[in-house]
Amino acid sequence: MNNLNMAAIYLVQTLGSLYLVIVLMRFILQLVKADFYNPISQFIVTATKPLLMPLRRVIPGYGGIDFASLVLALILQMILMTIIIKLMGAALPNILQILVWSLIAVTALFLKIFFFALIISVILSWVAPQSGNPAAILVHQLCEPVLTPVRAILPSMGGLDLSPIFAFIALRLIDMLVIANIAAATGMPRGLTLAL
Repeated sequence: MNNLNMAAIYLVQTLGSLYLVIVLMRFILQLVKADFYNPISQFIVTATKPLLMPLRRVIPGYGGIDFASLVLALILQMILMTIIIKLMGAALPNILQILVWSLIAVTALFLKIFFFALIISVILSWVAPQSGNPAAILVHQLCEPVLTPVRAILPSMGGLDLSPIFAFIALRLIDMLVIANIAAATGMPRGLTLAL
């Protein structure tokens, strides 16, 4: 593989992962019932609307779950994987294998979004605990559904919130033990997951 192909793979992975994050954020925002009037939420809605509108005519949402966003993320992931495989100079696997690999990659990216949101939330709790910034509010709305079940299990620590630590551990274990093992079992090449 020459340097030009490596640069092309880097660009596809980087730009592809950025747009996939936006598409998955659209799904997550609806899932956690975040404020859609938040300026960042409005940007996400605007950025995903052109591709989601045609899908929404065919794939309706159900019970607050935006299935069209998930399908769009899978389709985009499949396209990006196909491009990366071709740039690597490898033979394309069958469509079912690309679909399975895409499911694994989208799930891994989904977990990474929550992982990084938790990191941002912890940092914000130290430097700007009562911030009214739209980004801080959105991060809080993303993290609360992950942290609430952990807080319900943990005993009270007298104002010290250890729930992010246990959430980090849980997310990392799911990534290491479940996602990585499934990826290995399906023969998914390492370079196919999108960079974040």
